[in-house]
Amino acid sequence: MSEQDPRAGFLPIVPEGLPQGWSSRAPDEGDVADLVELVRAEKLAVVGSGSVDEEAIVSQAVGEGAWTRRQVVVLDEDGRLRVWARVHDRAAGRTNVDLATDPQLDRDQEQYLSQILLAWAEQVALNISRGRGLGGTRLDVSVHEADDRLRSMLEGAGYRLARTWLQMTRDRQQGDEGLVEEHRREGVVVRRVAKREDGTPVAADLQAVYRMIEESFADHFNSYRESFPEFLARLREAPGHRWDHWWIADIDVEGQWVPGGAVAALVLPADDSGSEGTYIDYIGVHRLARGRGVAKSLLHTVIADTASRDRNRVSLEVDADSPTGADGLYESMGWSTRYRTESWHKDVRLEGTDDPVPLARLDEHPGDPT
Repeated sequence: MSEQDPRAGFLPIVPEGLPQGWSSRAPDEGDVADLVELVRAEKLAVVGSGSVDEEAIVSQAVGEGAWTRRQVVVLDEDGRLRVWARVHDRAAGRTNVDLATDPQLDRDQEQYLSQILLAWAEQVALNISRGRGLGGTRLDVSVHEADDRLRSMLEGAGYRLARTWLQMTRDRQQGDEGLVEEHRREGVVVRRVAKREDGTPVAADLQAVYRMIEESFADHFNSYRESFPEFLARLREAPGHRWDHWWIADIDVEGQWVPGGAVAALVLPADDSGSEGTYIDYIGVHRLARGRGVAKSLLHTVIADTASRDRNRVSLEVDADSPTGADGLYESMGWSTRYRTESWHKDVRLEGTDDPVPLARLDEHPGDPT
C-alpha cells in the first residue's frame, strides 16, 4: 500500500516474509476480473458451486465498500494474483477479516502465506483501533462449514470458534402475496420507511430502524455498540441495498402508535435459475413489543413483497444456539437451513493497555432480537 492510498489513513503496513519474488499491493480496477475468478475458484473448491456476487466484490475492492476496508493482494513471481486479504473497520471494537486464497496453492504454501496475511491483518486492525482511541479490537472471520482449510489457517493464528450460524432460505410458495392480509395482527401496522418527494428517506424513520435494531440486539450474542452514521454507511455499502426494503412495525400503545420493530433487507443477486431473491439483513423487535406478533408481521411483509417482485426466495441468518429458539419460528414459517457458517474470533490489544474495549459483553447471549 502506498502512503498516498486515501483508504489507508495511516502509514502503510506491508506484509512481511513473502516468498522470494512475490509482491503485495492495494488492489486496483485492473484486478477486479482476477479477484472475481479467485473468489469463484475458492468457492467452487469449498462448496462445489462457483456462483459469486460480482457486484459485492467490485464494491469491496474498488467501490463504495472499499472506504471502510484496508486490503492487499499478493502476487507470485509471475505476477499472478494468489491471495486477497481484507480488514473491515466495522465499528468500534469490531473488525472483520476476510482471506481468499487460490485453491491451487499447495497446503504448506497456503498455510505459510495465510499466517503472513493474518499477522498483517492483526496489525492493520490494531492501527485502526489506535485511530479510534481504543486499546484493542475483536477480529471476526466467517467460515463456511465445509472450509477445513480456512479453519486450519485460523487455528494456526490463534483464533477460536465462537459461534455457529444457520443460513436459512424460504422458497417462494403459492399464496405468498396474500400473507399480510391473511395474518394481520390487531395493534400492529407494518409500513415502509417514509420518503420525501425527491426519493430520499425520512431521517426520523431511519433513526427508528436503527433504534429498534440496536436496542433489540443489545442482549444478543456478539452485540456491540455501533453509531447511527456507521450503521447507515455500512448497510448502504451493500450492492443490494434499497430504501424500499426497510420496514417499520408500529404498535398501538394506549392509543399512540410507536415503533415496535423493524426490518432492513436487501436484494440478493440472481441464482442459477436467473431469479433474484431477498435477504433479511436485520430484523429486530423491541423487548417491550415482544409477544404481540411483530416479528411474524414483519416477516410476512417481506415474504409478500418478495412474491410481488417475482423473486424466488427469502434468506436470512440466525444463531444456531439461540436460547429463544428463533430458528424454530423461521422453520414454522417455511424456512430451512441450507448450510452453516462459523464465527472465529481473536481479541487483540495494543501493548500497554489493560482493557481496550468491553469485549466480555460480546460473549453474552441471553436473548434473541425476535
